[in-house]
Amino acid sequence: MTPRPLRSLLWSLLRQFSLAEWRHHAPRHATAVLAVLLGVALAFSVHLINASALSAFGAAVRAVNGQADARVQAAHGTVADGLYTTLAAHPLVSRASPVIDTTVRARSAAALGAAQDTRAAAPQAGIQLRLIGLDTLVAAPLAPELIPRLDTSAPGVDRLSLFATDTVSLNAAALQALGVQPGQHITVQVGGQRVNLLVAGRLTVGGEPTGVMDIAGAQDRLGLVGRLHRIDLQVVEGRSLADLDAALARDQALPEGVRLQSAQDDAQRVSNVSRAYRVNLTVLALVALFTGGFLVFSILSLSVAKRLQQFALLGVLGLSARERLALVLAESAVVGVVGSALGLALGTGLAAAALRLLGGDLGGGYFTGVAPSLQWSWWAASLYGGLGVAAAMAGGWLPARQAQHMAPAQALKGLQADAGVGAGRHAWVGPGLLVLAGGLALFPPVAGVPLWAYLSVAALLMGGIACVPAAVQAVLGRWPAPRSAPALLALERARRLRHTATIAMAGVVASLSLAVALTVMVASFRDSVSSWLDVVLPADLYARLAGGASLPPDGLTALRQMPGVARLQGVRVSDLQLDPRQPPVALISRPLDADLKALPLVSAPWTPPAGVNDSTLSSEVGIHVSEAMVALYGARPGQVLALPLVPGQPPVAARVRSVWRDYARQQGAIVMDERDYQRLTGDRQLNDLALWLHPEARTGDVQTAVRHQLTQAGLDGSAVEFAEPRTIREITLKIFDRSFAVTYWLQAVAIGIGLFGTAASFSAQVLARRKEFGLLSHLGFTRRQVLGIVAGEGLALSAVGAAWGVVLGLAVSVVLVHVVNPQSFHWTMEMMVPGGRLLALALAVVAAGTVTAWLSGRQATGPDVVRAVKEDW
Repeated sequence: MTPRPLRSLLWSLLRQFSLAEWRHHAPRHATAVLAVLLGVALAFSVHLINASALSAFGAAVRAVNGQADARVQAAHGTVADGLYTTLAAHPLVSRASPVIDTTVRARSAAALGAAQDTRAAAPQAGIQLRLIGLDTLVAAPLAPELIPRLDTSAPGVDRLSLFATDTVSLNAAALQALGVQPGQHITVQVGGQRVNLLVAGRLTVGGEPTGVMDIAGAQDRLGLVGRLHRIDLQVVEGRSLADLDAALARDQALPEGVRLQSAQDDAQRVSNVSRAYRVNLTVLALVALFTGGFLVFSILSLSVAKRLQQFALLGVLGLSARERLALVLAESAVVGVVGSALGLALGTGLAAAALRLLGGDLGGGYFTGVAPSLQWSWWAASLYGGLGVAAAMAGGWLPARQAQHMAPAQALKGLQADAGVGAGRHAWVGPGLLVLAGGLALFPPVAGVPLWAYLSVAALLMGGIACVPAAVQAVLGRWPAPRSAPALLALERARRLRHTATIAMAGVVASLSLAVALTVMVASFRDSVSSWLDVVLPADLYARLAGGASLPPDGLTALRQMPGVARLQGVRVSDLQLDPRQPPVALISRPLDADLKALPLVSAPWTPPAGVNDSTLSSEVGIHVSEAMVALYGARPGQVLALPLVPGQPPVAARVRSVWRDYARQQGAIVMDERDYQRLTGDRQLNDLALWLHPEARTGDVQTAVRHQLTQAGLDGSAVEFAEPRTIREITLKIFDRSFAVTYWLQAVAIGIGLFGTAASFSAQVLARRKEFGLLSHLGFTRRQVLGIVAGEGLALSAVGAAWGVVLGLAVSVVLVHVVNPQSFHWTMEMMVPGGRLLALALAVVAAGTVTAWLSGRQATGPDVVRAVKEDW
């Protein structure tokens, strides 16, 4: 037991040594703090942006839904307004509000004047406007933010304008986007027709551009007389939504295909569909923190290596091994606390700037139309700050153990040969973690999040890093011995002290493997999207009727006869609600040939089992579902889905014939032959056109002719939006690159942190070998030869580390491509390895490691290297 006065003296000396070390090498410790800072800042800012965007979107939904407890709406199409009378009189309903809710294309009257010539090459298309029809007398208590504030001082506006059939009130976003004020006119596209509306007032509701009309005027102007999109309900006080649902089911008050659902399901659906994107972004942000832990490990390894003799002296004087452990862990805690505090501040600033400049989208496209404000929370700050401290503490654990298990007498004489702790004693850990990673990748997602897959990636990385010594031995152990003495010394030291490679290469292996995995994943995704576009865009020109407009099928006859058009195909796309907790799936009606060339199938079409009557199969309705339908609804080939196509009629039994790949609709899509769709629903309208042109036809002339033909048919030709496959491809890939821009930045940060860690590790290794270099100088080696030995070691270890990092990254990419991606986004893709980019990454790491080792050797082979040998004499 050390006497108390001596113990106090030891701690005083220890504090002085530690403070001197931190002051003398402040830049190096600042690098460790910076690594933690960047990791915490990126992860915390991504969390704040996503949380703020979700909060803003939820607030917008609550403003539109108001105080409604529930809504009644059809799974497909509209409901008869007679249902409103039934529900308003129900004893469990205190208030019922009929609602028209659709999206139209809107323009100001001034913009319309510039687009009157339908032969113009690019008429102004206007904006997407959410148009809501309300009975304001009934809706006022339920949705006060949707009640118009009339501007009676504006021309043509009076108190009765609230109930006029040709007036609309707009929110601030719509007024700004359209450039209008109360008293001015706008036009909206309805069913291919133009409808003029007077702007009578303003709305206080925020979010996307929104307009409100009187419900009678909305039904009349939008061609929905006798129909409603939904009915908002408020349950009587003291009764629950479950009570109302049970009562409606008992009384059979709701027709087939019409459902009661919570009014807050909209925000929940968006949260569900965006959750995978948000979780993946957060995990990628934590990658920087993960590699930052390895940089802390390298920095503290350097610090411990430089102070081994100080620790040894204090150990001889009585400082226990546990106290040496506590000291190094305290240093790592200081790095973690300082880095986390600064990271939280920086993350808050980054999130505020991103929300102000870019909104809450982050490239994913889930939160467009909202202007979120920063939502800061203490619990999130505590969580991410704690992760930063934990990463720093984890990085400092092995250096602390090295200080704890050092032999003081040997360290005083510079004989602490291997910086590895427990080298060779736990050789099973690396392979065991790799096997565990393979098992974890087989588990299903948890609540839609690939939790086990992420743990599999973590196990792969940790196991791969633990296998670095074995990889060094496997490669260098079989390398032929060189004839040059410096090269032989470099090779033999790298072979025999290979456990030091774990310290030197841990950060770079981790960051390089993650960079390789992300590079392969993004390249595979982009290549798959490009190949998918080749299949789904076979036509020469595509046209879409904007603002919910549609074309009757007889309109195709005239379009097919236009000069330059070789073939024309119409498509009907509508929404179908299969599950209130999920977003609506896309129901696509289009002509289908027998071999399904128009669909990018992921497997062979379903083959009926033997003995099934062919006449029975021919009478069934066949559908083709996207991969998301399999994941979300279990719609595998051969199974039968009940599709509520027509309100008031029983669901249609449809058999899944095949599964196709769809990167455009994460919520799922169903393709049905147009003959079946029109027979079952009676809906013969079309909203998308695909045109194949004659070789001599000019695209611009065909576009002008289509607009002119639609105008002759009484439709609004300027409402048509055209796109060539080349343009669609460019826009799609641009959106893709924007969505993964954050990924590229996080990848660059992780690589930078890993290279910093490599530099610090080589510095630690070289500084600890000054006496070895002095001995080599005494034996006749020149400074150039000693530097060659150090650079050779750096080259050997960097080459093995880069090769192992690429192999490990490819293994991680398999999990990302074939497990994380399908479990997150419900689609598959073909794996594509960009060999050129991976080779460039590996060569960059090898060059950086070699140069770093050489620069570190220059610092350690100065004039004092010979005197270092005399310290033992």
